[in-house]
Formats: sequence, C-alpha cells, structure tokens
Amino acid sequence: MSSHGPVKEHSHKEIMIILSGLMTGMLLAALDQTIVSTALKSIVEDFNGLNHYTWVVTAYLLTSTASTPLYGKISDIYGRRIVFQFAIVTFLIGSFLAGASQDMTQLIATRALQGLGAGGLMALTFVIIGDIVPPRERGRYQGYFGAVWGLSSVAGPLLGGFFSDHASILGITGWRWIFYINIPFGIAALVITSAVLHIPKVKREHNIDYLGALLMVAAVSSTLLAVSVYGPERGWGNSTTLTYLAAGILLALIFLVWEGKAKEPIIPLSLFKNHTFSLTSALGFIIGAGMFGAIVMLPLYLQVVKGDTATEAGLKLIPFMLGIVSTSIYSGKAITKHGYYKRFPIIGTAVMTVGILLMATLNTTTPFWQLSIYAILVGAGLGLSMQTIVIALQNSVDFKDMGVATSSNTFFRSLGSVFGTALFGAILSNRLGHYLIVGRDELAATNPTAALSLNSSDIEKLKQNTSVIAQLPPEAQTTALNAFVNSFHVVFLVAAPITAFGFLLALFLRETPLRTNKDYAAAREDSAGEALG
Repeated sequence: MSSHGPVKEHSHKEIMIILSGLMTGMLLAALDQTIVSTALKSIVEDFNGLNHYTWVVTAYLLTSTASTPLYGKISDIYGRRIVFQFAIVTFLIGSFLAGASQDMTQLIATRALQGLGAGGLMALTFVIIGDIVPPRERGRYQGYFGAVWGLSSVAGPLLGGFFSDHASILGITGWRWIFYINIPFGIAALVITSAVLHIPKVKREHNIDYLGALLMVAAVSSTLLAVSVYGPERGWGNSTTLTYLAAGILLALIFLVWEGKAKEPIIPLSLFKNHTFSLTSALGFIIGAGMFGAIVMLPLYLQVVKGDTATEAGLKLIPFMLGIVSTSIYSGKAITKHGYYKRFPIIGTAVMTVGILLMATLNTTTPFWQLSIYAILVGAGLGLSMQTIVIALQNSVDFKDMGVATSSNTFFRSLGSVFGTALFGAILSNRLGHYLIVGRDELAATNPTAALSLNSSDIEKLKQNTSVIAQLPPEAQTTALNAFVNSFHVVFLVAAPITAFGFLLALFLRETPLRTNKDYAAAREDSAGEALG
C-alpha cells in the first residue's frame, strides 16, 4: 500500500539544482502577478476593453489564491512532483492561450487558467523545500525565495513596460510577449524537476473533500469579486457589491461548519489550535497586504506625480527590491547559523511600519534618494518577515500536515495581497475625489478660470484616466497633483497601523528549537509509519 523508501538526505549541490527548478517556477508565478500592470494600457487599447481591465488582474489572483490550499492537500495525497508538474503545464497552457487571445473575454478566461497553475507553483515550492531540507538548515535556502519575490516585484513592471512600449517584436504584438516569455522558462522548470525532484512518496488512504473545496473556492471568489471588482467599480453601497460580499461571508461560514465535520478537510480546523499556525496565518495576511500596497502605490506615485514612464517607474523600484533581497538572504543565513527566528519578524514588521509612515511624507518635490531610503526600509522589513514565518510554521506542524499548513500560509498571504490592493485602491479613489473638490474650491478663490477646468465631469475623468492631468491649465495641474499626493498620504497612513498590528502579533510568536537533520528524519519516518499503519 505504500511506495515508501528510506529517508534520503540531499547534498547542498543536489538541493541547489532542485532549487533552480523550483525558483524558476515560482519566478514565473510571481512575475505574472505584476507584469500585466504596466502593459494593461496597451492591451486595453487593442481590445477596447477599459471597462473590464481590472478583470485581467483579478481573474489571475482569484484562481491562484483559491487553488493554493487545494494543491497542498492534493500533493500530500498524490506526491509533490507530479502535482508540481501539473501546475507548470497548466500555467504554460494558460500563458500560451493568453498570448494568443483575440478579445478581452478570451484574455480574462486564459488568465484564470494561468492563475490555476500559478497557485500550485507558489504553494508547492515552499512545501517541497519543507520536504527536502530540515528547518535548522532551511533559512539559507529560503532566503533565495525572498530574493525571487523581490526580483519579480521589479522585473514584472519593467518587462511589462518594455514589451508594451514596442508595437511589435519579431512580428508579434509587443504586449503578447509578456505571456510568451513564460514558455521557455516553464519548460526549463519542467525538465529540471523531472530530472532531479525525487521525494519518497507516501501513499495514504484518502478522501478528497470535494464539497469543502467547492465551498472554499466559491467563498473566496465571491468575497474577492466584491472587494476587488464591484466595490471599486460600482461603489461599496451598491446592491451587487453587497450581495457578493454577503454571499462570500455566508459561504465562508458554511465552509467552516463543513470543515469541522469532514473526514479529510481541505484546511483541517485543528491546525488553528496550533498557536504558531494561527499567528503566522494572520502575519502572512498582513505582510501580503503591506507588500502589495507598496508594489501598487509606488509606481502609481512615480508615474502620476513624478511623470515617469512605466519603464522608469519599474527601474525606480530597484531600491525596494534590494531591501527584500538583501534581508531575505541575510536573515535566512542567520537563522541557519544561530537557530533563532523570532527576532526577524519583530524587527521586520517594525522597519516596514517605519518605512510606510515615512512614505506618508512624499510630495511633488521629494527627491528620488529620499524615496529610495523609504522603499529600502519597506523592502527590508518584508525580507526579514516573509520567509521567516514560513520556517517557524513548518517547524511547528507535524510532517503529515506540512503540505496543507504551508500552502494555507501562502493562501492567507495571497488573500492579504488582494484585500490590501482593493482596500488601498478604494481609499485612493475616494480621497482623490474629495481632495480634487477641496482643491478646486480653493483655486476658484484665486483663479476662477483655471477652476472651471475641474468641474464634476472632469474630476470623474481624472479618477478614471490620469493622462487628463497633462491637458489641464498649469494651476489646475498643480491642484490635481496635490490632490494625488494628499490621497497617497491617507493610503500610507491607513497601511501603517495594519503593519504595526503585525509587529504586535510577531511579539507573541513562540520560539521553538529548529529541528535538525536527525529530528527531521525521525519525523519523516513517523509520518510514513502512520501512513503505512
């Protein structure tokens, strides 16, 4: 009943080869969260689909977020390699079809398919590392994944800007390359993992909780549609928004009741009795919200207030990336050396909060060197926190729950990123309308003619399309830019208490000794023994 071999310890060289395949897969998934942002303008112009443009991002985030816990559970049952390769193939098919899309509907559908594969790439990467490297040694390797996140947060907008700035490359429309570029990398990840990813498979008696999976996907989808699409588009008091939100909450409650009864639940509720699991899930949500708040808001500030192109804005995110990469690798190596991890999320969330508060001082004349320091601080905070909580979590759960616990953590971080993006976007839009009206009324007292160019319909246009700013008279332009600056201040002032709450949570994290090779082998043998029994 079990094809269980002896536990094999991998050498550093073997781990690095496996890592190259995993990192390639994860880079693809992380890149595709951000690469579309700077190319959307070109895509929308090609397909005349401005009214649906948020769906191109949302469809991907929806399916990747909702499928994350499923991959952890399914890989616990069928083995990591085959499920990881299924995720790569799904992602590649989605990428190819997205590049070949002929209209907005096709693009949205194929982005959803791409997201389905990406959910597996992001979740299983950490699970597989958890399988092959004991917690005591894991820091030095997981730091590299923080670096991949950092790289993708900058390379995504940069590549998206580069491809969409070209009308065509090799006879193919420029923006289509943001999807086609995935194919050679995806094939490389497939080849590497086929050749080297050999993890002893433990077969278990299994029942997949299909109803639980359906309820979870429906609850997440309904809630995300309310907060990331209908709320910002139609207003938060709109009947559609409220209906989807109510349905999402109701489905989530039904899901929780069902999971308590299910024989093999998708997310075992017993995991929440584990102090570290509950705490790292909440921390993951907060870190996801803070990270995406920075990734979405900074390029917008640079493009609107500073007048940078998409490519320039991407390049100016490099300090943010340097912050993430350097502290991810440093904290990983320090954990492996000393065996202590609790201090890093505490320092990380504190530094991140300081960086976000400093961003609330940005204005129309802030020099780039100053912005760089703030961006490095936010990035450094993320780098210290993000990988560390995964190590803490994996060290605290039973080996048999490794897959589902790790992918659940990725799930909560993805949820945080979607809710964070929606919340900050809604605040920006709301405050922008308010400050434009205040600015127009102040301008009317000194220059009534310029104030006329900011009537109600112009303000609505400005909220939809920032290129309108360039057509305004000089004094009205200044008013509009100041309205943007003030709105960004509110966004960052709302984000800071959220990450500060993360700091308070990190204080309660329990430091338990990290398992070594010997402990780890014993835990794996126990897990396999249970499956056999």
